[in-house]
Amino acid sequence: MFKKFIDRPILSTVISLIIVSLGLVGLIELPITRFPEIAPPSVSVSASYPGADAETVASSVLLPLETAINGVEDMTYIRSKAATGSASINIFFKQGTNPDQAAVNVQNRVSIANTNLPTEVIENGITVEPQQRGSIMTLNIYSDDPAFDETFLQSYTNINLIRELQRIDGVAKVTRIGARSYAMRIWLDPNKLSAYNLVPSDVRKAVNDQNFELAPGEFGQNSNQAFQVTIRYGGRYTSQKEFENIIVKTTDEGAVLRLKDIARVELSATNLNAENKVDGKPGLTINITQNSGANARDIDTNIRQKLTELSKEFPEGIKYSISYSVKDQVDNSISQVLHTLVEAFILVFIIVFIFLQDLRATIIPAIAIPVALIGTLFFIYLLGFSINLLTMFALVLAIGIVVDDAIVVVEAIHEKLESNPDVSPRDASVETMNEIAPAIVSITMVMAAVFIPVGFMQGPAGVFYRQFAYTLAIAILISALNALTLSPALCALILHRQKKKEKEEELQEEGAKNGKEKIKSLLDYFFISFNMAFNKMTRRYLSATAVLIKKRKLAM
Repeated sequence: MFKKFIDRPILSTVISLIIVSLGLVGLIELPITRFPEIAPPSVSVSASYPGADAETVASSVLLPLETAINGVEDMTYIRSKAATGSASINIFFKQGTNPDQAAVNVQNRVSIANTNLPTEVIENGITVEPQQRGSIMTLNIYSDDPAFDETFLQSYTNINLIRELQRIDGVAKVTRIGARSYAMRIWLDPNKLSAYNLVPSDVRKAVNDQNFELAPGEFGQNSNQAFQVTIRYGGRYTSQKEFENIIVKTTDEGAVLRLKDIARVELSATNLNAENKVDGKPGLTINITQNSGANARDIDTNIRQKLTELSKEFPEGIKYSISYSVKDQVDNSISQVLHTLVEAFILVFIIVFIFLQDLRATIIPAIAIPVALIGTLFFIYLLGFSINLLTMFALVLAIGIVVDDAIVVVEAIHEKLESNPDVSPRDASVETMNEIAPAIVSITMVMAAVFIPVGFMQGPAGVFYRQFAYTLAIAILISALNALTLSPALCALILHRQKKKEKEEELQEEGAKNGKEKIKSLLDYFFISFNMAFNKMTRRYLSATAVLIKKRKLAM
């Protein structure tokens, strides 16, 4: 089997090239995040009950909804909150549950509860959507011009900015903190209501009866007339004056009571319970979340480009700033890991070169490192992982492990060439692989058996350890495949016999003839000194080991 790969080095090379090519595909497609997603999926249900206090909301809105939702498929627990005029429920599910399917299941349960909810709640609508956790960016929109207050900025952002950001690929949700927009607010005078024997529901009914949309139809249908005329209706009121002239009550004598007689009407904000400022200036804050499995870094880059385009059309005085961005943290973290990756590769290369003392022999295990690391990226892509701190940390640790199999192959073939002067590099490779192949396979299986069981851990901790363990195990398996195919083929092609003892005696007798040979001689003299020191240390170790074997009690 191994003879086939040694005699056909092109086949061995193609196998490694395929692994690297697949790894590059995975590298392009893999999302980049700081940490893997560990938060369990959840679905958010929100409802509005204008004018109701928290206790009323809890009893008339939350209780029917919780009763209907409780026990939905794969649910773990529910958390609800009642406030003045609003209610919210968060339903959490088991790890790995599809959030979109969970939202559909919750929506079906909510529809069952509609018959038990107040009419006002149903009219305002009940929102059911997957809850996206962890903002990837926080934006601030603010104004230097006092003419633009927070309400204007909220409305302008909602119309001109949020819609554009939501169309960016990978963006799940764009949320305004303390969201508000323009609304016609009616401030009732309780004394005047009492004087005219009215209650707030009378005013609400009058507004609803006179402020509505209507499709009146057409004139001239089903007649002998040559023309048909579409009837136009003004529709909902849009100005303060139109609302002020709404008729609330009439008397038998023909007197008319209008809304302006009992209330103050103004165009204001829908939400006056919160105020947002940016560096003391009117503004608003926007949080952006990503879809599950999306590339946070690419989303961040696209958002910045879109903001640059949109800011050119901002009114004079409106500006934006980015107060939080996951891209900065991801870039810093990945940069540190990449530096560590390069440093580890260099250290491994130096150590292998010092001990093998042959540049050709050093290149072979050095090739095994990128093949194993890059090839691993394709398999972690198939597993649904991402490029994050845990998978990158696993690749850093894998450098010192994946090089072991190749070093075992190269060192064994190297030793056989030195000890047997009559054997060729090809024959030495074949004989050596027949001897050490079972050892390589067993070492690989033992190493994989250490990490693979860790991947069966459950819960949030299991997500962390699973990505780390599987990444490391895959790199080890690829390194074994490389050691059984490409490494012996390269050894048969590029290794040559070195007679160290004769070379050392020759170097001790002859001096350097020119600068280039002097540098080479200095490197060889370093190797001679290193070998002498290492052999001396080895003899002392063997002597100490022999003593400990004889005196077992001392060893214990």
